[in-house]
Amino acid sequence: MYEGLKGFRDFYAGEQSARREVTDALEDAAARYGFREVATPALERTAMYVDKSGEEIVDELYAFEDKGGRAVALTPELTPTVARMVVAKGQELSKPIKWVSTRPFWRYEQVQQGRFREFYQTNIDVFGSAAPEADAEVLAVAADALTDLGLTGDDFEFRVSHRDVLGGLVRALAADPDAVDTEAAIRAVDKRAKVDDGEYLGLLADAGLDRATAREFDDLITGVDDPADLDRVAAAGGADVAAAVENLRRVLAAADDFGAGEFCEISLTTARGLDYYTGVVFECFDSTGEVSRSVFGGGRYDDLIESFGGQPTPAVGVAPGHATLKLLCQRAGVWPDEELTTDYYVLSVGDTRATAAEIARDLRALDGVVVETDVSDRSFGAQLGYADSINAETVVVVGERDLANGEVTVKDMASGDETTAPVEAFPPESGRPTYEDYA
Repeated sequence: MYEGLKGFRDFYAGEQSARREVTDALEDAAARYGFREVATPALERTAMYVDKSGEEIVDELYAFEDKGGRAVALTPELTPTVARMVVAKGQELSKPIKWVSTRPFWRYEQVQQGRFREFYQTNIDVFGSAAPEADAEVLAVAADALTDLGLTGDDFEFRVSHRDVLGGLVRALAADPDAVDTEAAIRAVDKRAKVDDGEYLGLLADAGLDRATAREFDDLITGVDDPADLDRVAAAGGADVAAAVENLRRVLAAADDFGAGEFCEISLTTARGLDYYTGVVFECFDSTGEVSRSVFGGGRYDDLIESFGGQPTPAVGVAPGHATLKLLCQRAGVWPDEELTTDYYVLSVGDTRATAAEIARDLRALDGVVVETDVSDRSFGAQLGYADSINAETVVVVGERDLANGEVTVKDMASGDETTAPVEAFPPESGRPTYEDYA
């Protein structure tokens, strides 16, 4: 017997129906804001990721040479792909471009809780707007999706930061600003909660800050509990940091107007490790801390489109990962029920297939109704057992004796009660018939 590959998962019917419900909530929230669905390929040229992240990224990819001799890779993320798409047709697309996409991605990395080698994300992106309202709308879509799933402000929080605040502070505090690697310092901040204090300060030292300055920098970014504390940060960083602080405040004000403000808190220790982020960034966390890692994140990446050969195009997005979102929903008790449900099972007894099939077709014409019939030539008892196994709410028995009397039997599976209904009037022209309608 073959075993599945490590880090790749099978989703059986019950779990998949729950996953579909969550995906629909994410996509429906985006659709209400005017985000349009796009579809993207599973393979891209490996060079696209090497040019963006360096040769070392290949070790994390499912990369290979195809039969045409091209170096290709299974896509590990969506942002470079949609950047390529914007470059290809940017002049033809109305701005802002607002796209949503749900699909799998692949990374060859260590498998752990909430992290797999094949994983699923819903990506929500805005291209062509540098306004704070674009950042705020992305936050609002994410908040609406989570509350649509039944989560509340007691369950999750968005920790919002600004990479230009972090980079500007590093340059302002450093003895020699030109000798500081600001991106390395920001990556150190991103790792702050995952390493001990000594290693964290060592990473800042590697980025060009001496120990005392590194401690001063950390005290500044950890001492912000509310918007008023940002004044001290702006004063310490000079004009560039002051401008970034103002941008952060405007995003938070817009998020408040858009209904997402209650879920946002300032957290300058939130950095997002990918170098292409440029401005406001944020991460979603479990408010209780039971899910210890970030549920998902997003932010602004204004330089990426230009780096792919396009015109300067500001962009911002968020990408809820389905595996970590499931952990949050399960912790909060709002993960959809994975038990299979069926509205009707039409049970055929004797030579009644034509009538049973017609009734099943009429029931399936009702909105949102799941109807099953026998396709295995089973006995009455076997069909009833199967109906029970698929949690059929109502069984409609189409038997030769009932039809001779112009009737069908309608059975409520929860109570076991049953009654008859006139076959010519079943199902009715409107409404979803149940046992109670005929009892």
